[in-house]
Amino acid sequence: MTAIPFLQGLGTGAGLIIAIGAQNAFVLTQGLARNHHLTVVLICALSDALLIAAGLAGMGAVLQADTALLSWATWLGALFLFWYGLRSFRSALGSGGLEPGQRAGLGFWATVAATLAVTYLNPHVYLDTVLLLGSIGGRYPLPERVAFGAGAATASLLWFLALGLGAPLFLPLFRHPRSWAVLDILVGLTMWGVAASLVVPALSSSPFTPEPPPAITLPSEEPWPRNTTPACTRRNTS
Repeated sequence: MTAIPFLQGLGTGAGLIIAIGAQNAFVLTQGLARNHHLTVVLICALSDALLIAAGLAGMGAVLQADTALLSWATWLGALFLFWYGLRSFRSALGSGGLEPGQRAGLGFWATVAATLAVTYLNPHVYLDTVLLLGSIGGRYPLPERVAFGAGAATASLLWFLALGLGAPLFLPLFRHPRSWAVLDILVGLTMWGVAASLVVPALSSSPFTPEPPPAITLPSEEPWPRNTTPACTRRNTS
C-alpha cells in the first residue's frame, strides 16, 4: 500500500522543510513585496522535488563521499548568505512606508538567480532533501519509495505556496516602515546565522587548523629498585 509511505513522506518532508532558514526567509520577503513571488515559489518547489528524487536515487551516498564538493558548496553558500544578509541590513536602514507591491526589489532574472543561489548554495538544503529524506525513503522498495518522495515533494509545494501566496495576509502590518525594518533585520540575522553555522564547522575541520602538541609523559622512576639494598648500605653492613 503506497498511502502509508506517501503520508510518511508528507510528514517527514514538512518537519524538515517548515523551519526558519535562508530559503524560507527569502520566499517570505519576496511574497510580501509581490516581487516575482510565483516564480520564486515554483523554483523552490521544483528544486526540492528534484533534490528529493536525487536523494532517493542514491545521490546522498555520492555527496557523502565527495568531501571537496561539499566544501566548495559550503564556502560559496556562506559567501552568498553573508552578502544577502548585508543587503537586508542596508535595506532596513532605508525602509519606507510604501505599499509592499511598490517596494523596490530585484528584477526578474536577478530574482531567479538569487532564488537558485539561496537554494543550491545552501548545504542545509542537501542535508534535508538529499541525505535525510533520501536515506529514510531509500529503505522502501521502488513503488513505496516513489510514494514517499511524492509525499515529501507535496509537503514542500504546499509550504512554499503558503509562504508566497499567504504573505499578503500580513500586508496591513507591513504598510508601516518599522515593520519592514524589523523584517529586514530578522532576515539579515537569519542569513548571517546560517552562514555562521556553515563556516564555523568548516574552519574547525580545516587542515590549516593547528593540532595541539602531543602530551609528554615521563616514566615514573624510583630512587632504588624495589626489594634491593643500596650498595653503600651493603658495604656498611659487611
